Amino acid sequence: MSKITLAHGAGGKETANLLESMIFSRVENRLKKVKGGLGIDHPDDSALIPIEDGKFLVVSTDSYTVSPIFFPGGDIGKLAICGSINDVLVMGGLPIAMLDTIVVEEGFPMDMLKRIIDSMVEILTAENIALIGGDFKVMPRGHIDKIVISTTGIGVSENPIVDLNIQPGNRIIVSGCLGEHGATIMALQHGLNVDMLQSDVKPLTGLFKPLMKHFTNVVKAAGDPTRGGLSMLLNNWAKSSGNLIYVDESKIPLSDSVRKYSEMLGVDPLHLASEGVAILAVDGEAAEEVLEFVRNLGFDDAAIIGDVKKDESFQGLVIIRSEIGGLRVLEPPAGEIVPRIC
Repeated sequence: MSKITLAHGAGGKETANLLESMIFSRVENRLKKVKGGLGIDHPDDSALIPIEDGKFLVVSTDSYTVSPIFFPGGDIGKLAICGSINDVLVMGGLPIAMLDTIVVEEGFPMDMLKRIIDSMVEILTAENIALIGGDFKVMPRGHIDKIVISTTGIGVSENPIVDLNIQPGNRIIVSGCLGEHGATIMALQHGLNVDMLQSDVKPLTGLFKPLMKHFTNVVKAAGDPTRGGLSMLLNNWAKSSGNLIYVDESKIPLSDSVRKYSEMLGVDPLHLASEGVAILAVDGEAAEEVLEFVRNLGFDDAAIIGDVKKDESFQGLVIIRSEIGGLRVLEPPAGEIVPRIC
């Protein structure tokens, strides 16, 4: 492709290929020289910077361009804060501080900006996270579409959770129903009635704080399936670990409304983003115990959906068993999927 398309920003194959060719393959990761450091050599939800006493600074940054900017369950402000909180949490970090950058279009209504910032402050206050800096800029009318927010989350971890630790024998746990955010935004973009839908955007602190305390070395990998959904996340895990990930479609929690709208819009719900769900790879022997623990925390729809296996013939692939018993390769999403989703 000679020009950037919407697909390049959708979080699927095109995004991965662009980042690999233009950035990852060209930039040296100097954190390799520091024991335990993790940076751009292995793109994860956050970077790990070793500090004193064997601890790590966990740093994540992201930009948010969701359309529409207000949706059932939240708005772009709540989405931005929760997104960076969750990116720190899934790396085993406790979020402590955040920076933000807000760029708005000339003529943007002041009351709408206040409403968005109120959402941001509300989450930061509830999560006891300090806003330590940021930037605010205005672009001429027509030079930006309404508002873009960038956030940088900062946390501290004593026991980082790194995707590279996935190994055969691990089991895959999903903390809740998938695709709620993606289905909501996609339906709104198509002008459909969304009375049955609501974004799941929320911080995952209530899951990860107790999980990290009680299962320190049991959780081998964690991620939140945002752009590209479950299919992209599992494909990234399979590729980076060199293992086969086997998934049972009948075990994957999906609400009836997400199934209905996905079928109506012709999209695989496993490609749709979630903003309040975690995917865990855990020691196989402890998987049932972890699942019960997660459900007792209030994540009633949590389920074990698959396994990590060593298979030279299917190395780096995700195989899904359909609800009628057939097997197929679960490909990472390609194309636009849902533009401007987060």
